[in-house]
Amino acid sequence: MDHLVTPYGGILQNLLADEKRAVLLKQESQEFPAITLSQRQLCDLELLMNGAFSPLRGFMDREAYESVLEKMRLPDGLLWSMPITLDVPDPVAEKLQAGGCLGLNDPEGFMLAVLRITDVWKPDKKREAQLVYGTGSLNHPGVRFLFEQVHGNYVGGQIEGIQLPMHHDFETLRDTPGELRHLFEKHGWHHVVAFNTSKPMHRLHRDITLGAAREAQANILLHPAVGMTKPGDLHYYARVHCYQAIRRHYPHNLAALSLLPMAVRMAGPREALLNAIVRQNYGCSHLIIGPEHAAPPEIRMGGERFYPRYAAQEIVAKHQHELGIRMIPIREMQYVPEDDQFLPVERIEREGRKGVVFTEKELSSHLAHDQEIPAWFSFPDVIAELRKVYPPRRQQGITLFFTGLSGSGKSTLAKILYAKFIELGGRPVTLLDGDVVRHNLSRELGFSKEHRDINVRRIGFVAGEITKNRGVAICAPIAPYKATRRAVRELIEQHGAFIEIYVATPLEICEKRDRKGLYAKARKGLIPEFTGISDPYEAPENPEIQIDTTNLTPAHAAQEIFLYLMKEGYLDGGENPVDSMNPRGSEESQRF
Repeated sequence: MDHLVTPYGGILQNLLADEKRAVLLKQESQEFPAITLSQRQLCDLELLMNGAFSPLRGFMDREAYESVLEKMRLPDGLLWSMPITLDVPDPVAEKLQAGGCLGLNDPEGFMLAVLRITDVWKPDKKREAQLVYGTGSLNHPGVRFLFEQVHGNYVGGQIEGIQLPMHHDFETLRDTPGELRHLFEKHGWHHVVAFNTSKPMHRLHRDITLGAAREAQANILLHPAVGMTKPGDLHYYARVHCYQAIRRHYPHNLAALSLLPMAVRMAGPREALLNAIVRQNYGCSHLIIGPEHAAPPEIRMGGERFYPRYAAQEIVAKHQHELGIRMIPIREMQYVPEDDQFLPVERIEREGRKGVVFTEKELSSHLAHDQEIPAWFSFPDVIAELRKVYPPRRQQGITLFFTGLSGSGKSTLAKILYAKFIELGGRPVTLLDGDVVRHNLSRELGFSKEHRDINVRRIGFVAGEITKNRGVAICAPIAPYKATRRAVRELIEQHGAFIEIYVATPLEICEKRDRKGLYAKARKGLIPEFTGISDPYEAPENPEIQIDTTNLTPAHAAQEIFLYLMKEGYLDGGENPVDSMNPRGSEESQRF
């Protein structure tokens, strides 16, 4: 199989120690410092150890990192487009030095590998963002992750692997590069065209892959990324069911499905090159590259464009002569009803015909409102799988996330909403009030920026679990930082609805309501880092709901929220539960 002989994976790297050496490493590691790897680091480590990142033998040292940034080449001149680095926080970095070792643990504390340290350094993230992503804008989710989630120190060195990360789901669909190569050889697949995706597949994708297979006279590998994917992507376990459903619509023995534990970076052209290198290491002879390959989701949703259309195809074409895998470029396509087929937009425009599209946003809206999906867009069994994870909004799990200054009224509103959801029945409801959570879940935390961030993330984790199980989570922390609120949103939106409610009551009103005397103490300097006084509150820019309670009673403010939930389909029609509020209730119920 000549297409498997490449400068990258002709001989796949094997970074796993044998059994005897692995036992010895575990014994020696008791003396090593160790870190728990993040999701992205786990993905990178797995691809290093199984050979998908061949010829890398570990996380890049400074020389390799700089060479890749500047030249898109490893120090020996081999093409490589993306830095593969291990980041650590300052307290860990201070304990590390060249020649030492670092244990790499999974979240359960099992050691997966040992890193033989050659370099510890502080990268210039602004420079990295410009060179890798082509922008320093925090609107780019990859850049945002770099600045907000990646620690300020990189550690480079070679890896000695003890064991690959464990996966307890879809085990028969997980293959190393060596296993896939063996499978191709066993079935006599001389040419294999890979399809990279982090989205569910529909009729257009099947037509694209079948067309590519005909062009290359190849079999098809559906190779979706199931590591860390893009914000807004459907969780991989739900996507896999969609892939299994659409695979049944291919001719027998034409297509294989295998899951790639890769963390996407959304780096557009550079990531397209990395995808090509990885797929040739897996034994593929061809790779489909679309018009927006590896672009941030904002492009497809009508937002900011970071890369020109077809930029990924252009960079792969430029370096095609160095790769052992061939690109099959795909032009932008639309459905032509009169022909009942998908055609390139250029041809449709040239011939003066009319094409139609059905966007991801429209698909989400149709699923949320239980509307029929056009038959030309997808297959019934794929849509059936999507409806299992995207039920109508009235059946979805929901997180109502109140944010605002202390005294803004968010806790009062959260309690009213909690009571009314209980009255409605039908869904389990949990109230996660900021003060109550601090008492029961975060008692050891203080009020530093770091501790407030941890507290909100804990609330977000619990809310995510409730939402995943079709419940209603009502959260009312101050949550002053945009980055933390965004991280919580991205976590929860994998499983259900996240509705941010900004209680935008002005500071002077909040101070007048200061029942606990906190603002007065903060003004005197008795409470350090107090939000709104000595620490900033970063107001939400695009909350689903914004309410100023200055001139509203709690009942009126709660009514606005319920009307929004009803309008958007999160509640069934019928009696408005807020209408049952007693206007002659206690004085306390009539004010914040």
